[in-house]
Amino acid sequence: MKVTVSRFTPESGEWTETYDVAVLEGARILNVLDAIHDTVDATLAYRSCCRAGQCGSCAVRVNGEPVLACQKEAHDGDVIEPLNLPRIADLVTDIAPVMAQMAWLAAGNECSFVKRSEIETIKPLRECIECYSCISACPAVEASDYTGPTVMRQEQRLNLDPRDKQDRITEAINKGLFSCTTCRKCVEVCPKNIDTPKKAVEKLRELAVRRGLSLPAHRSLAKLIEETGRSVETKETSFLDQVPDVIEPEGTPTATVGFFVGCMFNLRVIQPALDAMEVLKHNGIRVIIPKTQVCCGSPLIRTGFTGFIPELQKRNIEAFQGIDTVLTICAGCGSTLKNDYETPFRVVDITEYLVENGFKKPETKVTGSFTYHDPCHLLRGQGIAEEPRTIIKSCVTDFRDMPARCCGAGGGVKSGQPEEAAKIGAKRAEMVKTTGAETIVTVCPFCEFHLQQVTGLPVKNITTLLLEAYKKED
Repeated sequence: MKVTVSRFTPESGEWTETYDVAVLEGARILNVLDAIHDTVDATLAYRSCCRAGQCGSCAVRVNGEPVLACQKEAHDGDVIEPLNLPRIADLVTDIAPVMAQMAWLAAGNECSFVKRSEIETIKPLRECIECYSCISACPAVEASDYTGPTVMRQEQRLNLDPRDKQDRITEAINKGLFSCTTCRKCVEVCPKNIDTPKKAVEKLRELAVRRGLSLPAHRSLAKLIEETGRSVETKETSFLDQVPDVIEPEGTPTATVGFFVGCMFNLRVIQPALDAMEVLKHNGIRVIIPKTQVCCGSPLIRTGFTGFIPELQKRNIEAFQGIDTVLTICAGCGSTLKNDYETPFRVVDITEYLVENGFKKPETKVTGSFTYHDPCHLLRGQGIAEEPRTIIKSCVTDFRDMPARCCGAGGGVKSGQPEEAAKIGAKRAEMVKTTGAETIVTVCPFCEFHLQQVTGLPVKNITTLLLEAYKKED
């Protein structure tokens, strides 16, 4: 097979070379690198040790994504690059600065046995093999002084250990605890599937809140939710005040769903929610809209203010009592209801539901060039990628896809540290620009707002786009 490898020396800088080597069927990337080194070019520099996915030393990027070279199957045409870290030579990166940020156990004069329950809690955080794939892929590391996911994982690991006597909360804050957008890219690339945002970052933030060390913007947001049940202030007639309790489709209903609107679509960007109702009517779906629903609690969970979460969960579950399927159009709300609640009903994103049940395909398409931005809470929070693309392709004349990347609006970073959010957004804007698309389509109100700011392009909700196609047809 032929592969392209990024080369580098301090003297010559960076260049690429394409190699044609023979390897056995099912060869891994590391086998290909060995073949290049042994039969073509002995100067190729790369790391490897255990060759069993346990040491992490062979981590590289293949076609842009961090992987373990000993685990990733090689394919003809692969592009092999180093992790996104300072380089020493070819695929060998300088991991010393990252290692210097890693905390170590600071035991006191007194030591006690660790309980079995404490060991089990710590265990998932001990699975890390320090390959630093998460550091390489983290958008916040690239845009700020954030020390990265595995550094936060280690802080929480030590924080949970009763033998450790260091103040890990303050230490984590100083290392950028509130810079994580909770995009979950680190989980996606982790060879051990460590859920650092949920098991480390959000837990450390929760402890920071208890000690009064949260960010001012986050405290204000938490107060607003506790006082009003909503994460944004009322400025105009809300969606819930504009619609009836039940919206009937034209003709005989083919299905009935409950609708969870979310704070942003209820109070700030109302039109996409109204458009979603029209789309569901076009598809013969009856919609029940409980008026007692409140904020899902996502902004509180992401920023550490979890004390009010049980109350929000109770009120929302009661609001949808007796409904089998609850539809969301906000990626963050959908991810929270699916992953942070135990609901007696099924929660589905509107794109997921429409594709799953067979939506009405528009006969007339919307003209213009469109690209799609994957909201992190939809792509990694709910595992939904193809459904939005299926809908967009069905209703536009020119769709230009692009790789997924966090826009910087999540995890409380947009409100708490807007400069960092802007830097992450600028990287996303560059990716949008390369597509040449005139309009961005997404399924998240926070992404909509942020992408409009950083790109200057119009951003449409996917239901608005589909409704436009239906209207052209009508």
